[in-house]
Amino acid sequence: MIALALTAAGCGGGSTPPAAPAAKAAAAAPDRVEPLSSPAVPRLPVTVASADGRKVTVASAERIVPLSGSLAELVFTLGLGDRVVARDVTTTFEQAADLPVVTRAHDVSAESVLSLRPTLVLAEATTGPAEAVAQIRDAGVPLVVVPAAKELADVGRRIDDVAAALGVPAAGEELRTRTTGRIDAVRRTIPARADHPRVAFLYLRGSAAVYLLGGADSGAASLLEAAGAVDAGKESGLRKDFTPLTSEALAQAAPDAILVMSKGLESVGGTDGLVRLPGVAETPAGAARRIVSVDDGVLLNYGPRTDRVLASVVEQLYGEGK
Repeated sequence: MIALALTAAGCGGGSTPPAAPAAKAAAAAPDRVEPLSSPAVPRLPVTVASADGRKVTVASAERIVPLSGSLAELVFTLGLGDRVVARDVTTTFEQAADLPVVTRAHDVSAESVLSLRPTLVLAEATTGPAEAVAQIRDAGVPLVVVPAAKELADVGRRIDDVAAALGVPAAGEELRTRTTGRIDAVRRTIPARADHPRVAFLYLRGSAAVYLLGGADSGAASLLEAAGAVDAGKESGLRKDFTPLTSEALAQAAPDAILVMSKGLESVGGTDGLVRLPGVAETPAGAARRIVSVDDGVLLNYGPRTDRVLASVVEQLYGEGK
C-alpha cells in the first residue's frame, strides 16, 4: 500500500559523487500548482473507461472531489480548481488549503464526500476502503478510477485520463505538451558522467518506527534513472516495493546518496537522526551525509510538477559537480 500511495536503466558505478551539503534544497517555489493560462471549459457529457473495468458517464464537472493529492493537482493545473469542493489528506498545495478534508488518515469517508453533493469523484486504483468507494458509487455519483502512476512514462497518460474524465481533452493535450517539454529541458541539464551515483530511496516515519528501503516497485526508480542515477535498492536485487531497512540490506545497496521525503527526514530528527539508523553511517551516503530531500506531496506524483522534482533531485545530487 505504501508503494502505491507513493509510487532506460542506469549502470551502477560504485564511485562516490563529489560531496554536497546534506539535504541541500534546490531553490524551491512555493507549494503551488501552475494552472494553464487558458481557462478550460468542460464539454460534457462524456463516457470514459474507469480503471476498475467500468464505463462511467460524466454529465457535470461542477462539483469535483479528487481523492488524492496527485489527482487534485491535475484538476487544478487543468484550470478547474474552482470546481473542486473537497480534498484528501495528501492534497497539500496552497490553492487547496482551505478545502474540507474527506479522509480520515488515508481512508475515505463516504459520508463526508456525499455531504458535499459531488457531481464527479476521481479516485486512485488504491483508494479505499472498498466499502466507501462502493457507497459513493451506489449513491449515483459518477466515480472514475485512474490507474496509479509509477514512472515517468505514466505522466502523459495520467494527464490524458483526468482531462478526458473532465471533458477537457484539448487542455489535457496542452498540459501534457507543457509538462513533458519541461521534464525534457531538465534532463538536458544533467551532466554527462562515466559513473552513475547509486541512490537508495528510504521511506521513513519515525513516529511509527517505520523504516523501509525502496526496491524495484517503490516508484522511485524511474525518477532516479531520469536524473542519471541508479536506484540502489532495485540494483541490489530488491524486486518488491519496500523491504525493512537493515544494515545488511543497506550494505548490499551501497548507496552514494539517500533519497527521502522531507517529512520522513524530519520524523527521524533530520540528517543527524538518519545517520544513526542501522547501517546508514556505514554506507558511502551516510559517511558523506549525502541526503536528497524532496517534499512528500510531489516526490512520486508523476504529474505536472515532476519537472520541479527532477530539477531538485539533479541539483542536490550533483550541485557544483555539474
